[in-house]
Amino acid sequence: MEPDRVFIDIRTCELTLSQMMGEIARLQEEYPEYEIFMDGDEYAIVGRRRNQHQGVTA
Repeated sequence: MEPDRVFIDIRTCELTLSQMMGEIARLQEEYPEYEIFMDGDEYAIVGRRRNQHQGVTA
């Protein structure tokens, strides 16, 4: 399994909230194969590769 990819380290960036939201939207468009979210443990905006086998049935 691929580790999460850190896109923005919130501790060191100087973006405003509206700029951060714009960057998240841009990342979602640029990396559609990733789920982009705020990781509270990492205190960063990260991407996690989407599961390619979501349609599994039991």
